[in-house]
Amino acid sequence: MKTEQDIHPFIRYLYSLAESDNRGALADLRRGNNGQPGTVPATFQYVAPWVPDNERNSWREKVYYIIAALFAQYQAGSSGKRLMTNQGNFGAHCRALKAQKTQSGSFESRFSSLLKANRDDVATFLRQLLGLLRGEEIPINWNQLFYDLLFWNSPNQSVQRQWANSYWSYQKPEEIEAQA
Repeated sequence: MKTEQDIHPFIRYLYSLAESDNRGALADLRRGNNGQPGTVPATFQYVAPWVPDNERNSWREKVYYIIAALFAQYQAGSSGKRLMTNQGNFGAHCRALKAQKTQSGSFESRFSSLLKANRDDVATFLRQLLGLLRGEEIPINWNQLFYDLLFWNSPNQSVQRQWANSYWSYQKPEEIEAQA
């Protein structure tokens, strides 16, 4: 389990906005879902100060804007901490939803599409799945999601494999045969 010191300062900042019920800031950050990451002026004052100079105009900068917009959308109407966790990755969160409430085949198809998405489309797929997770109030590990998106385009697709392994957890051969 991650300690408070292990959480990225930007994620701690986002948590503080939700915990202090800063509706104005969260509303501005939600507007970031209406354009390409880093192009909505209402978000600049909240995100730009957290982006290191050497990460500006890069994928890493876009991740800050993506996370801020998704986080603000997810927290809309919530009471802060209950929709945040320091455990699991996005695949585990999707598995928790599937275990909590039977999902249609389209849910698994959406999750598979997310795993195949290139980084320019990943925010759209995340937004769709987060809407379903939000409906069941599944807490999200925003810190892990932040770091995972930073490495989304890794040549070995380690993030996608980790999410897949968390979603489709190991089953013993006899369990698979019993389901058939």
